[in-house]
Amino acid sequence: MKPNSFARLVAGLSDDEVKSLEHEWLLWARKEQLAPKGDWTTWVLMGGRGSGKTRAGAEWVRQLANGNLGQNPVEQIALVSETMSEARAVMVEGPSGILSIGPIAERPKFDRTRNMLVWENGAKGMLMSASEPDRFRGPQFGAAWCDEVSKWPNAEAAWDMLQFGLRLGDMPRQMVTTTPKPTRLIKRLLNDKRCVFTRMRTRDNAANLASSFFKDIVGRYEGTRLGRQELDGELIEDMPNALWSRSGIEACRVRKKPAMQRVLVSVDPAVSANANSDACGIIIAGRTERGALVMADETLKPAPPLRWARTVVTAYHRFGADAVVAEVNQGGDLVTNLIAQIDPNVPVIQVRATRSKWVRAEPVAALYERGLIEHCSGLNELEDEMCAFGPNGLADGHSPDRVDALVWALTTLLLDDTSPRARTL
Repeated sequence: MKPNSFARLVAGLSDDEVKSLEHEWLLWARKEQLAPKGDWTTWVLMGGRGSGKTRAGAEWVRQLANGNLGQNPVEQIALVSETMSEARAVMVEGPSGILSIGPIAERPKFDRTRNMLVWENGAKGMLMSASEPDRFRGPQFGAAWCDEVSKWPNAEAAWDMLQFGLRLGDMPRQMVTTTPKPTRLIKRLLNDKRCVFTRMRTRDNAANLASSFFKDIVGRYEGTRLGRQELDGELIEDMPNALWSRSGIEACRVRKKPAMQRVLVSVDPAVSANANSDACGIIIAGRTERGALVMADETLKPAPPLRWARTVVTAYHRFGADAVVAEVNQGGDLVTNLIAQIDPNVPVIQVRATRSKWVRAEPVAALYERGLIEHCSGLNELEDEMCAFGPNGLADGHSPDRVDALVWALTTLLLDDTSPRARTL
């Protein structure tokens, strides 16, 4: 609505009526935040960070539960996120979640013991974890809101189980809100004729975001490959001639953690610790019977020396590691001395780079192609950097600190037959 038209509307209303306008979603929503018209089964809303995806999803659920979409109230609604804690923290209790929107008197009650929202009219919203697809067996729904499907582990299995439960009412529908990534599930939905797509940019929601966010984050990443995905909501395919692809990484996702023969914490130290410096890449990986498993990413930014040293030592003990692998091109013995200050009993393998990042990474990429490397879930930022890593040695214009640490870890675990105190690559 145009400002002049809105002013004329408000001028003729009482104070209570003006206050009620706060909750009129059709008045405040941007066009792309409203459910599209037509005969569809799945609405995929792909948006950048802070673009208003969560608010759109929460409002859609509110309208379904209250019967405000030209149909009777939907009595059973699935609310699905990667984990139960994320469903509660974002979809339900977050600043744009279901419990934060609409008139207070009309908001549902949250039964935390059953992980269920209950509206006054009896409509229910059941929280579900995509990490446990077998729990989708049994419950049935008339609608579903699925949040951040691009980061669901075993996404296709969870999605398929959910479809079997969408069997109540005349037209069961589901909404997907996600930052786009070219996962197998997203690509599958792209080819589904019953699926409609909407895209939103972070900049479109500038009025509701902190100005510092635009200065520090949007200004830094806008226009880059990562920014197009995370800010503009674009579905970015793999880079030409990239060492790693999304599909290749998805294919190496581990379902059951194998036994570890040797575990390393690999660290690529940052030269400085100011806000504009590189991150300190910290990757934990282990050798298995058939290859290696990348277990965790503890990368820090900013990374003051004592902070990353403590993080490395903590990871060493938490994962029961055998040693720390540290690139010492920039710091020399400083890296070893820092770790020794925290715990002198932690063994450190010093490695020194003599070739380009791309050349060092090629043998490791070959290990992936041979199916020797597996990934645990939760490595999204590492995997983003791997797929954006180019022949110029950069990932979206930035130093690939996570990739550097990954390369050193896997090289030491699988490609280095010796165990010297220091080696070069």
